[in-house]
Amino acid sequence: MFGRFERMVAGRYLRARKGERFASIIAIFSLIGIALGVATLIIVMSVMNGFKADLMGRILGLHGDLTVYGYGRPITDYKNDVAAIRQVKGVQSAIAMTQGTVLVEAGRYSTGAQLQGIAQSDFQNWKALSGGIISGSLESFKGDDAVAIGVTLAERAGLTVGSPLTLLSADGQATPFGTMPRAKQYHVAVVFDANWNDYNANVVLAPIDAAQKFQMLGDAVSLIQVSTDDPTHVQPTRQAIATRLDDPRLRVLDWTQSANGFLDAVTVEQNVMFLILTLIILVAAFNVISSLIMMVKDKTRDIAVLRTLGASRGAIMRIFLMCGAFVGVVGTLAGSILGIAFALNIERIRQALQSLTGTNLFNSEVYFLERLPAKLVWSQVFEVIVMSLVLSLLATIYPAWRAAKTDPIEALRHE
Repeated sequence: MFGRFERMVAGRYLRARKGERFASIIAIFSLIGIALGVATLIIVMSVMNGFKADLMGRILGLHGDLTVYGYGRPITDYKNDVAAIRQVKGVQSAIAMTQGTVLVEAGRYSTGAQLQGIAQSDFQNWKALSGGIISGSLESFKGDDAVAIGVTLAERAGLTVGSPLTLLSADGQATPFGTMPRAKQYHVAVVFDANWNDYNANVVLAPIDAAQKFQMLGDAVSLIQVSTDDPTHVQPTRQAIATRLDDPRLRVLDWTQSANGFLDAVTVEQNVMFLILTLIILVAAFNVISSLIMMVKDKTRDIAVLRTLGASRGAIMRIFLMCGAFVGVVGTLAGSILGIAFALNIERIRQALQSLTGTNLFNSEVYFLERLPAKLVWSQVFEVIVMSLVLSLLATIYPAWRAAKTDPIEALRHE
């Protein structure tokens, strides 16, 4: 497509001589702009993908793919319901749990929390929590006074394994002096790290028998948490569970109903960021147009000489197309390498910057997660590269066409 003569002339124009460097400097800045735009877009999209994937993993890992509730009442026949759910195809696990709001007191520290009751065997099989036990052991998670707390709550309250804490429930007992809140002292048996600050700070786990007794549920639970083989196709499993239970007093919700609004908000933000950052590449493409127009203006005499020597309009147009394409291709390639390298090492870079500045660049209390996630989706990277190349090539068409339309007689008349 491009002849040897055209490549030679284009290469000559890209190597500016003394006195002709202004247009080349603009071309260099255009190249840098394209590279930074591509790198920024790849990095931001990778962080958004990682944040969404990590957040979804935490939500599903800690709250399950499906949840079975009772309509305004606890689930009394939960053992048979759990056995029925576990027989449904596609179900990995079904965990019966109690749930209620309590006040935690430890010395002078107090905070609201959610008390969840869970069987010791279910806790052990719950990898999102049992895999993150920092201190204590599951063997001691039994009895009427043992609890498991998150690492954030333990740090704030100054608690360790064996430390006492008191739980107070708003559902009090009637006395001659009015309703008094129920209070019971427990000891910390397990400290866990769920890799989600909100869960680490606001959840207290207790053996299910102790939680039922404290929450006055009798032999009932608040919900059944279900994990499936494929969370992305959870609706058929939800319908199968609802059919299997066949109880109008029970409601089955999947994660797309309970948490999908939050994930949709992340997706919308991701799309908006993609659109905004694309404008950076578009601005750099306009710089390519500016640099090529200036190059065409500077090379008007050369174009006229080439035309009189027999160069066709198509050859002139291809020469300047190559000049613009070089800026777009090199800028896109450099930006892609920079963006991919940064995204793959973003956590190391964050830690290095934190150690240099002494500041927390990713506060887990604000962002819910414990680390800065990044997930490269190669199809998105390919889309960014193609979009940058297309915009860069489109930016070269008008200047190249204008160069090809130059009349050699008119151009030489003014020389």
